[in-house]
Amino acid sequence: MSLAERLDAIRRAQSEPAAGPEPAPEPAAAPAPAPAPAKPAATGPTASETLRSALQANPVAHEPSSLSALRPPLPGRGPDPFGAVKESVHEALLVQLGPTLYDPRLEQAELESRVRRTLQTVLEKEQTPLTASERSRIAQEVSDEILGHGPLETLLRDPDISEIMVNGADCIYVERAGRLVLSDRRFVDEAHLRRVIDRIVARVGRRVDEGSPLVDARLPDGSRVNAVVSPIALDGSMLTIRKFATDPFTDADLVAFGTFTPEVRDFLAACVLGRRNIVISGGTGSGKTTLLNVISSFIPDDERIVTIEDAAELQLRQHHVLRLESRPANIEGRGQISIRELVKNSLRMRPDRIVVGEVRDGAALDMLQAMNTGHDGSLTTVHANTPRDSLSRLETMVLMAGIDLPVRAIRDQVAGALDLVIQQARLKDGTRKITAISEVVGIEGDVITLQDLFTFDYSAGRDENGRFLGRLKPTGLRPSFAQDLADLGIVLPTTLFSRGRVPA
Repeated sequence: MSLAERLDAIRRAQSEPAAGPEPAPEPAAAPAPAPAPAKPAATGPTASETLRSALQANPVAHEPSSLSALRPPLPGRGPDPFGAVKESVHEALLVQLGPTLYDPRLEQAELESRVRRTLQTVLEKEQTPLTASERSRIAQEVSDEILGHGPLETLLRDPDISEIMVNGADCIYVERAGRLVLSDRRFVDEAHLRRVIDRIVARVGRRVDEGSPLVDARLPDGSRVNAVVSPIALDGSMLTIRKFATDPFTDADLVAFGTFTPEVRDFLAACVLGRRNIVISGGTGSGKTTLLNVISSFIPDDERIVTIEDAAELQLRQHHVLRLESRPANIEGRGQISIRELVKNSLRMRPDRIVVGEVRDGAALDMLQAMNTGHDGSLTTVHANTPRDSLSRLETMVLMAGIDLPVRAIRDQVAGALDLVIQQARLKDGTRKITAISEVVGIEGDVITLQDLFTFDYSAGRDENGRFLGRLKPTGLRPSFAQDLADLGIVLPTTLFSRGRVPA
């Protein structure tokens, strides 16, 4: 199907009325709309005339204040058949356990055991006829509500779900295999959703309310959480959870996923062992943190590593790891500890390696200075679409430090500090792959020189499922630091960079 035919199909689908529970009656005077032709006739009305006629026929539906009424109803959104039963079971459970639920001296395992025993007792007294599967479902959902995060618990337990997006109390989307799917889970109402959000952020000592409607937090397993509430969120509170696997991905997993090839994996491991300074660049959700976690696993176990993050997500397996996390200001606007302050402090902690989860402000200057003053082998990530863009972003963030430096001095710092830029991307098919590995060669005049060592081959096309068949291919250029690695006993095979060779 051509692009024009696909656009025509989309327009026709959007022009069909949404099937609601009670379709609104159409005005008697309004004639039934004729089906849109595949191609506009030469003598037919223009697009502007058609739009004007539609607005005149139904002016109220196109007013900005009525935009929410234009949204199609969500499928499968009938009332919960067990809502009343769950509510009565929940209340009976609270009556029997009472303050025990909030006793800090009680171990979590013991609390869970008491809740489940009491649930079985309450359900046995329930008068509503229920099957065994229905009782099990109600017990699980009430237990999730008391001990966990309500309707999100089932999604958090599902290993195939990588992201959870709550768009209001009755609309929860998940990302499964790189695709967005509407979940059948939902909250009872807005107050229910707010209670779950408050429970999440309170565990990490943060708050969210009308005075501070935006918050970043994390779950006990390290999953990243972002919440937005009223008055910023106009259609109900929004919650986004980026899940992290309980068992972190390894380099073998990323090879199996096609993120990189075994040869590229060996090259990156050699660069980490050879203490090259590496920046991982990519867009939101492209897998930068996962890649950083995997690459950091190549750091030898006998080195002292300091990790610095906004929300602790990295899961390093080495023994000598010191984890630092930034802190937002309290309700009085005091007590903030920024990434930049942590980077400065880390220099006094005798680190062999500094791993910064992400640089997004003036901390870039301190990070570059650390790389230039004996802390080789440091790793970080930055939001950018290409390796060249990542260098421009670093320049901009250095200027955010509030120090009046000439551009040439900043570029000298960048060129002297960085050795390698790894570009990660989330492709249209939902897969996450490394699309380029570029070496920072130096600076010529006022321009930082880059050379691509590996690039992704898009010319291979896609398979029958729409997935890209391309892989990373060497460009034929050897890194200028190859001899430095050889001096450390790390020899890169010459065949690794043979032009036109696709690593197996």
